[in-house]
Amino acid sequence: MKNALGSLLVTATVLGTVGGCVVEARGHVAAPVAVVEVEEEPPPPRAVVVERRPGYVFVQGHWVREGGRWVWFEGHWELERRGYVWFPGHWERRGNRHFWIEGEWRASGPVVRDHR
Repeated sequence: MKNALGSLLVTATVLGTVGGCVVEARGHVAAPVAVVEVEEEPPPPRAVVVERRPGYVFVQGHWVREGGRWVWFEGHWELERRGYVWFPGHWERRGNRHFWIEGEWRASGPVVRDHR
């Protein structure tokens, strides 16, 4: 055990002193997904008039079920994402149940990667 720990320490030291280190990561940014299923139909969305803000997208507010009643969740502005389009969230009826489908950013064509 003592020799293995020593070998690991020497290896880490050598690797840490040899040249630079390149780290590459890939990921996907998405809103947290929560499954919301209710029997009662949500109220109609509130009408909100917003002025266009260059470089931003307005994410509409929506109703959420909280403590046995409907509560309005206010909309908000998000920075536009180059190469992506915002698809708004919505309530979807399936039989006698209603499901909230969260909004999301979707690629709007060929994905251009920055390789600096």
